[in-house]
Amino acid sequence: MSLNENLDRVVARHQELEALMSSADPPSAEDFAKLSKEYADLTPVVEAINEINKAKDEALDLASMIADADSDAEMKAMAEQEFTELNETIPALEKRLQLMLLPKDAADAKNAILEVRAGTGGDEAGLFAADLFRMYQRYAESKRWKFELMSLSETGIGGYKEAFAVISGRGVFARLKFESGVHRVQRVPETESGGRIHTSAATVAVMPEAEEVDIKIEEKDLRIDVFRASGPGGQSVNTTDSAVRITHLPSGIVVSQQDEKSQHKNKAKAMRVLRSRLYDAERQKVDDERAATRKSQVGSGDRSERIRTYNYPERRITDHRINLTLHKLDSVLNGDLEELIDQLSAEDQARRLAELS
Repeated sequence: MSLNENLDRVVARHQELEALMSSADPPSAEDFAKLSKEYADLTPVVEAINEINKAKDEALDLASMIADADSDAEMKAMAEQEFTELNETIPALEKRLQLMLLPKDAADAKNAILEVRAGTGGDEAGLFAADLFRMYQRYAESKRWKFELMSLSETGIGGYKEAFAVISGRGVFARLKFESGVHRVQRVPETESGGRIHTSAATVAVMPEAEEVDIKIEEKDLRIDVFRASGPGGQSVNTTDSAVRITHLPSGIVVSQQDEKSQHKNKAKAMRVLRSRLYDAERQKVDDERAATRKSQVGSGDRSERIRTYNYPERRITDHRINLTLHKLDSVLNGDLEELIDQLSAEDQARRLAELS
């Protein structure tokens, strides 16, 4: 089926949905909600199609006017100028439409679970993990997203062994999904008296937050252990068995939560993380199978892949997947991630467009 035939089908479906929703025999509330969502999703695509068709019709009219020997010279000159402008505009409109027609990642609209873990580098890695976690928190604040701390394990000197958060808002996962991987830092630690530059790392994982409808977990597949929480949290935290460890037996995934004083709240948090890890594992399996035949994402998607270097002496940040270097380390660490994320998204779109051609 040709592209034009596909576009005609999109327009016809949009008209059909409009007729169904305004029918004298209206659908049920549940069906109406589904129809409304599909209609809303198709509306910007149909508007883009109409805009292209209108521009092409205008170009044909102008071409006829230019070719007409009886046309007024001044009118012909104006027509030629408009024709040139339209010929520049139409390819841009067509590219925008192509991007709209790219298959959407079903998880793009979901909230995200952020995990940051210290890697190689001892105490310095823990300090860097804390810097990264705060960077994402500031970025979330700049986007007016909700940043909910789930779990935090500190090193005792201001660093983090690991930190978990749920980030909620519009299109969170779509913006943050390229952040997964190994982030490397090059800087002189505060404890380094000789001024030598050390290299350490932290691992970032960004997963779409799964809902119960996304993944089914059987009770028989779980082993739930309770134990006494350690660390800060108040006296009651340390004197009751409020901490929860959940093991998903088929996959071997283990999730622990102890930040809340309530065992019930810790279990709910742990299930939230477990559900998202299982959902993410399923997505990774599909991506791995697809990657065997075609490269469909920026980088390999492997969590062990080194994706970015933060060089403090040169105030430089380099993303190795797209060979992008920015000399704005301070603003990036302060949450200004838009340029990086825009470039990564653009590269991903370009690759997916190339696959369709």
